[in-house]
Amino acid sequence: MNRGRLGHRVAASTIRRILRARRVPPPGRREDTWRTFLRAQAESLLAVGFFHVDTVTLKRLYVAFVIEPGTRRVRLLGVTAHPTGAWAVRVARDLAADLEDAGHGFAYLIRDRDAKFTAAFDAVFASIGIEVVPTAPQAPRMNAFAERRIASVRRECTDRLLATGEHHLRTVLAAYVEHYDTGRSHQGDGLHLCAPDDDPNVLAFPARLDRICCRRVLGGLLNEYPSTA
Repeated sequence: MNRGRLGHRVAASTIRRILRARRVPPPGRREDTWRTFLRAQAESLLAVGFFHVDTVTLKRLYVAFVIEPGTRRVRLLGVTAHPTGAWAVRVARDLAADLEDAGHGFAYLIRDRDAKFTAAFDAVFASIGIEVVPTAPQAPRMNAFAERRIASVRRECTDRLLATGEHHLRTVLAAYVEHYDTGRSHQGDGLHLCAPDDDPNVLAFPARLDRICCRRVLGGLLNEYPSTA
């Protein structure tokens, strides 16, 4: 069976189960798709992912992050050379504690089927009312928000420098995430080229060219152009 077709069938089955559990009737004769689900639930979704970075000494480090599809806001969860299931659970507990302190409104967390995501990992989020939705086997497009974020960080940051170690990589990625959330414009539905942390109730007026400055990030690897007035 075609992998893409299998992914769509599993996604449709997952969506039907969620809709039935919440007694949401089907929209006429049109069957919901995974894309429809993502758009309808964007504000209540989290998507978690991993990617790796090789250091200058060829040591491989693994990075965990989570993204809010509704706002594109990213949280750096951790960097490690040993991405075990126990480490993933610790990361999940830290994230769950932060979400509870913030009074979160998230209902679902999308993850792939990596072996690091154990039943204990899922249980951490179930304890705070977040249902974990695993993607279909070998269907990375079902976690497209996380996959696209990985492509962005590689293209804009990690492929353009050499990390010397775990501490250096964590420092670099923290600076990149801050840039991603506060200084970088984003495309997408309802984002209007704003950064995730921009106030949606404030309209930005065109700035005078003589009041725009260049702010260098990571030694000039990235640049921001805020208005000075």
